[in-house]
Amino acid sequence: MKIPGLSFSWKRALGVSKLKRDFANATGIPTTRSGLERKIGNAILSTIFGKRK
Repeated sequence: MKIPGLSFSWKRALGVSKLKRDFANATGIPTTRSGLERKIGNAILSTIFGKRK
């Protein structure tokens, strides 16, 4: 049975979320799948069509 508004995240409790966030900020590489796909797609499109101003 779930209690509304009460949840537990083992990743957050162990600090995994903070490590991922710090890594992404330090390197500029997103740690989420959608963020990585967005970054790669943007790089490909910018090489094909050139940089936009």
